[in-house]
Amino acid sequence: MQSDYPWLKSTQLRIKIELVKRWTCLLLVIVVTARSLAAEQKELVVGMEMSYPPFEMLDTSGQPTGISVDLAREMGKALNRPVRFENIPFDGLIPSLKTGKIDVIISSLTMTEDRKKSIDFSDPYLKMGLAILVNKNSDIQSISDVDKPNRNVAVKKATTGNIYALQHFRNAKLLVLNDESTCAIEVSQGKADCFIYDQLSIFQNWKKFQDSTRAILQPFQQEEWAMGIRKGNDELRQQINNFLANFKGSGGFEALGNKYLSENKKAFEQLGIAFYF
Repeated sequence: MQSDYPWLKSTQLRIKIELVKRWTCLLLVIVVTARSLAAEQKELVVGMEMSYPPFEMLDTSGQPTGISVDLAREMGKALNRPVRFENIPFDGLIPSLKTGKIDVIISSLTMTEDRKKSIDFSDPYLKMGLAILVNKNSDIQSISDVDKPNRNVAVKKATTGNIYALQHFRNAKLLVLNDESTCAIEVSQGKADCFIYDQLSIFQNWKKFQDSTRAILQPFQQEEWAMGIRKGNDELRQQINNFLANFKGSGGFEALGNKYLSENKKAFEQLGIAFYF
């Protein structure tokens, strides 16, 4: 039997179609939002060697701490991504980045032309210089005194101190060691004439061995630290650069320096040497 009100059927059909359209649009919005949130909240895996206090280290309970750790956590908040840390030997960081094991290196990493061939870098966030720890009985006064016969020079493997020595020294014997504490001990015990590393480490190791070493803190080569990013990951690189600019502008680096490096900052100011941040 036909309806006495055909207009009613037509109206009901239009209403159903409109409801379907609205529900479809709502579902699309939900799906897009969920995907966006999932992308934003994707874990950010940060690689660092946690044996370089006060930048990268472990606390007494074995948890990551230090300047780079605080920096990574602040960046995770800004990018709305939870941060997970991977403790990796320094010479394994770039291979781990290239294979996708980690997303970014934040490990007091110097930006060099050679490293730029295999990875991308963020904007630099810290300036550092190479310095020298010498045995107290050594006649070394500057880098020009180092490359001589019968000199033993300690360097940490894969660092810019190691690279500098390989590129510039022809007469001195290199002692390439796996960790900085061993390098400093070699100098303290007179087994090495000097140790080439960054200013901060030289200052820290001199404090440990003041009776047997001298620190030549005036840098002979300036360097810049940056975060390492896998080549082609331009979106993450831009996000990191935006974060670094905002963090610096808001006084974040100054706060980290005051929290972890107040003694160093004072000592460097007294020596007339520019501070890192």
